Amino acid sequence: MMKVIVAIDSFKGCLTSAEANQAAAEGVRRRMPWAEVVQIPVSDGGEGFLSAFQSALGGRVVEVCVQDPLMRPVAAQYLVKGDVAVIEIAKASGLTLLAPEERNPMLATSYGTGQLVADAVRCGCKHIIVGLGGSATSDCGAGMLRALLDAFAAAPVGAGKGELRVWAGIHAFEDVRFTIATDVTNPLCGERGAAQVFGPQKGAAPAMIPLLDARARRFAEEAARCFGYDRQDEPGAGAAGGLGYAFLQYLNAERRSGIDLLLDTLHFDEQLADCSLVITGEGAADRQTLMGKLPHGILQRAKARGIPVWLIAGRIDDCQTLLDAGFSRVECINTPDLSLEEAMKPETAKRNIVRTIANILAIPKNI
Repeated sequence: MMKVIVAIDSFKGCLTSAEANQAAAEGVRRRMPWAEVVQIPVSDGGEGFLSAFQSALGGRVVEVCVQDPLMRPVAAQYLVKGDVAVIEIAKASGLTLLAPEERNPMLATSYGTGQLVADAVRCGCKHIIVGLGGSATSDCGAGMLRALLDAFAAAPVGAGKGELRVWAGIHAFEDVRFTIATDVTNPLCGERGAAQVFGPQKGAAPAMIPLLDARARRFAEEAARCFGYDRQDEPGAGAAGGLGYAFLQYLNAERRSGIDLLLDTLHFDEQLADCSLVITGEGAADRQTLMGKLPHGILQRAKARGIPVWLIAGRIDDCQTLLDAGFSRVECINTPDLSLEEAMKPETAKRNIVRTIANILAIPKNI
């Protein structure tokens, strides 16, 4: 029997990973009803991170009322399995929680993410895995840290350098291990920093970028003076508008590739045994896909075992580069005449995934 693994990232704003997987599996079964199709929900740290880990680990979902990026109440969830908590920051501090006209990284705060962390610590979790993706914030994690101070400081905290002195006296996190999951390797500041690279997608106008970058640099310099070390240039410090920096600097977090962390948890290498084909994908694929994104992580694992990998996406650029990297097929699910509005409709995307996979399999040499 032919075994096919389907592990497709979410098509942001359109399909979840599970929905995209289901459509691809249907496409396989239309041509090969005898095939064993294994569907694996995946995420590299952004949208779908929580549900992907729940599929891998089981556990229970805890819902908490927290503050969104504009400090409005919102229900957010995290996963608990034993003494492990899995947090997807987009649930509390995500860009999708804001209307386009509300997006402003000068104002948006990561306070809600801190509330999720605080709740997990209070519940006795000793290992907290945090998916850094899809944030609306560029506050270097200052909002998150403020929420943790509010939750655990013994006395009210004033603004300014006093916060750092009080932070050094908090013992709630001494026995808690943090792992941040992100495919972003950018530092906190500079040309490759959080403000320059990710600010515009969070709604930052051009004039805001240098202000955000300067604010981040001041924040890190102050922390370095207090702690005696500086992690602003470490890979991942610029993730999620600097939330990566806050976890690294203040909570001594370990950074892992989101997809590698998930695939290890899933025992993905073992699932590749007797596999004939892997189908992966994402909303838009180009040369940046090869810079640590989810499909590339899957490609590396399957390629090492000589298993062909197909890549599908709603938009494809740099097709030859992707093929040269090792993908056996690179296919756009949308026809050139399809409007973006129509392509983003979930039913259209599902239908096009089914059709694309079935059409590829209809060619005998591709089976």
